[in-house]
Amino acid sequence: MDKDRVAGAAKQVAGKIKEAVGQAVGDAKLQTDGRAEQIEGKVQNIAGSVKDTLRDSFRP
Repeated sequence: MDKDRVAGAAKQVAGKIKEAVGQAVGDAKLQTDGRAEQIEGKVQNIAGSVKDTLRDSFRP
């Protein structure tokens, strides 16, 4: 498993927490930041997945 996949998953979780806290306290900016961090995490997770696939396809 690529380190980008782990970091991406961590960003997704952190983003969900930020979004929930922002929603609980009524802070729209915190909610938006949380959503953005979730998207960053998804993209990073996908990049890690692609790296894993490429690495596995070139192994003998």
